[in-house]
Amino acid sequence: MIKSSNSTLTLIGALILAALGVLSISLPEAAAAALVVILFSGLAIASFRHFSDDKDFVTKVFLIALLARLAFGILVHYFDLRDFFGGDALTYDHYGNRLNEIWAGNAVMDDYESRRAMATSGSGWGMNYFVGVIYYVLGRNILAAQSICAVVGAATAPMVYICAKKVFNNIRVARFSAIAIALIPSFIIWSSQLMKDGLIIFLLVLAMTMVLQLQEKLNYAAVVVLVLSMFGIMSLRFYIFYMVVAAVVGSFLIGTATTMPSIARRSIVLVIIGVGLTYFGVIRTATVDLDRFGSLEAVQRSRGDLARSAKSGFGAESDVSTTDGAITALPVGLTYLMLAPFPWQMANLRQAITLPEVLIWWMLIPLSLYGLWYTVKNKLRTAFPILIFTITLTLAYSIFQGNVGTAYRHRTQIQVFLFMFIAVGWVLMKEKRENVQLERRRRRELFEASLKGRVGQQLSGGRN
Repeated sequence: MIKSSNSTLTLIGALILAALGVLSISLPEAAAAALVVILFSGLAIASFRHFSDDKDFVTKVFLIALLARLAFGILVHYFDLRDFFGGDALTYDHYGNRLNEIWAGNAVMDDYESRRAMATSGSGWGMNYFVGVIYYVLGRNILAAQSICAVVGAATAPMVYICAKKVFNNIRVARFSAIAIALIPSFIIWSSQLMKDGLIIFLLVLAMTMVLQLQEKLNYAAVVVLVLSMFGIMSLRFYIFYMVVAAVVGSFLIGTATTMPSIARRSIVLVIIGVGLTYFGVIRTATVDLDRFGSLEAVQRSRGDLARSAKSGFGAESDVSTTDGAITALPVGLTYLMLAPFPWQMANLRQAITLPEVLIWWMLIPLSLYGLWYTVKNKLRTAFPILIFTITLTLAYSIFQGNVGTAYRHRTQIQVFLFMFIAVGWVLMKEKRENVQLERRRRRELFEASLKGRVGQQLSGGRN
């Protein structure tokens, strides 16, 4: 069994190396991409194997996820499909390169492009710096940058395994969750390109895992990782930062234990997190962004632009600039967020290719509700940060989403945790089925035993 598992890991690793080798020959920029993939993958595998008892599985699921993401990323790069699948990548490439030129002294610093590239507030400014650092080290190489995103996206699968294992303490649930994140098409699409979605999803799972770790015991390394992950989330999509803060604070206030040492531990952690976020300027930057973009009027402007500027817009007539309007728009927004794109509304190839995944997702929703019910009933304290974050982000996106494509893309930030609940529902159903089969087998064995006993009594009675 161990030999077979090692052979599988070797085969997957060899396929990845062979693909990178061939690509390096055909595309000059691929050599640097291959180097960073090998380097970051090695670090990821070493980390996950250190923190998991199921070492072969987390390695295998990471390599499978990486292979899928590299394959799709190479396809997008080779056939120049970034405009089709994710035009934001070209924006990050442009501003990241502008930062690289500024740091190298090859660009002026007072023009509009430079000021926008150097901004440390607004939407997704952290992505410009992420790309800028890569380009400063490797030169302008969008394939290498997106390959790093692919490694991070692949690392989300074993990270989900660790997170789900901490919450539910069930290997089946953890494995199902990890496999889903590794292979679901939407996760592959958004994490294999130079886009912030894959990075955000990884940071969200990492942050929740650190919260779960800190609920168990005070760990300064976990506090540092949590603060850094929250800083990363704020720099990529600032409004999610507040939902993570709510989840973190709420989980530590409720806690999993009510003894004085545990209360003191949670209080110390909250103080350290607050000091850390203040030190990094996260609170100040997030407050500036909230003042600029966090009002219902700003949400209405953004939502209206999304609804009117794209053929897949919806709810253009809704007005969420007031509390009543936001509540009124919530049911329609929630429906589109969780279910779109609808098969009867698919009007182009980009929407049509999502149909198989959408249908599978619809079939899995009952399992997610079943798993959610079980979690609330039996694992509420442990899963509290995940539940709070999932609910608040779902409500927020339901209010200000106005475009089917954006809803489909942003849904992955919620689905990464919903698949844990789906895994719980699936395991519960599977265990019920197994229990029924065991009960039937037990009854059959009892019946056969009683039948043999009657036959034996009849035979002994006949002899008498």
